[in-house]
Amino acid sequence: MRPGDQARQVVRWGLAHGIPDLIFRRAARRGDLHGRLVMTAMHGRADEVWPIVEEVRAAGPLVRSGLAYVTADHAVCKEVLSSPDFRTGAPDARGSMERLNRLSASRWINPMQPPSLLVTEPPDHTRYRRLVTKVFTHRAVLALRHRTEEIAADLLDRMPAGAAPVDLVRAYCSRLPLTVICEILGVPEHDRDLVLRLGSTGAASLDLGLPWREYRVVDGALRDFDRWLGEHLERVRREPGDSLLHHLARASEDGVALTDLELRSTAGLVLVAGFETTVNLLGNAIVLLTENPGELDRLHDEPELWANAADEALRVDPPVLFTGRFAVRDTTFAGRRVRAGAAVLTVLGGANRDPQVFPEPARFDVARANARDHLAFSAGRHHCLGAQLARMEGEVGLRTLFGRYPDLDLTPGARRRGTRVLRGYAVLPAALGAPVRSG
Repeated sequence: MRPGDQARQVVRWGLAHGIPDLIFRRAARRGDLHGRLVMTAMHGRADEVWPIVEEVRAAGPLVRSGLAYVTADHAVCKEVLSSPDFRTGAPDARGSMERLNRLSASRWINPMQPPSLLVTEPPDHTRYRRLVTKVFTHRAVLALRHRTEEIAADLLDRMPAGAAPVDLVRAYCSRLPLTVICEILGVPEHDRDLVLRLGSTGAASLDLGLPWREYRVVDGALRDFDRWLGEHLERVRREPGDSLLHHLARASEDGVALTDLELRSTAGLVLVAGFETTVNLLGNAIVLLTENPGELDRLHDEPELWANAADEALRVDPPVLFTGRFAVRDTTFAGRRVRAGAAVLTVLGGANRDPQVFPEPARFDVARANARDHLAFSAGRHHCLGAQLARMEGEVGLRTLFGRYPDLDLTPGARRRGTRVLRGYAVLPAALGAPVRSG
């Protein structure tokens, strides 16, 4: 790494992780709700966040902390995420933040750096999203269902039945969505382990407060992922094909195609997000189903509820706990005056447990009539592009796993990911038991 890149790396880490971590730690020690929520969500304490979420809810629909406004109210979260009065990046009329971002920007793609769809706003965001939507259609997802069922069955064929523990995250929850998204994007089979390693490591860049040593590993994975992606896109351009990535590389809006950087950033986000969310969905749902055997029995009796069960799992234990927005202009919101530039933390997990929307919100109910009203995929213009794919993979993956192994039993050793924003399992050991085979 060149000296200039090293300096940018230090600045990037400080802005995105080092300084925020220090601020959150100090705020948590003072008892600040925002600080306590962020700090409690990390290092295996994922289930301890819910009492703090309820403190936020009890304090009102939009709570002013020392750091930002915080909301766990479903209606307020949805409005903030959908309103043109809020955006993903902090507005900076003086341009100092823009100059600092340019100084610290890496030379490789990063999901938290433009032109990523996660942090761009209209008109660029509109153009990128429209191009991706052209090739990531509902029809394309429906066409993948049978292939997803085949992949799930093949993965289960390779797993040892019986009492020997199997790490479901490694052997199934990560492999199923990875294989699907790699086939969608035309990734050669010999590259898929590399994509899994780099993508899983790089996805931690979405989180807050990474220690310097961990950040260097994550940043290195993003660099290597960008290099691999550039080589893969060159192959896609050279060789004819019908993958979604081939279509994306050829897509244009009013005669304007994605630039090379925009294409790498968009394809990289689709590739990583295409399996990252589903890994967490599958792991969280497996735990919920094994902890609620009555609900699992109901699914065996009423298999038409599996799709709803995936949405209920997304509601009760979402893959992403919270996300932030900034006010673009002075506005009155939820009865409070919010100044331009103010940050608002929307607690998606809290919105999903709003008792005004979901009766008995902490109860896992696979037949819940409005389970799909959750905000696990965000809302508005930044609603997750892969939501339909994740839902389908969740439904197929869970139904296939528990259909084959109805007596699956989780064994000691489950470990949550040490992240604050992302919610999922790093390790999930299970004894599969005896298989039930169709036919």
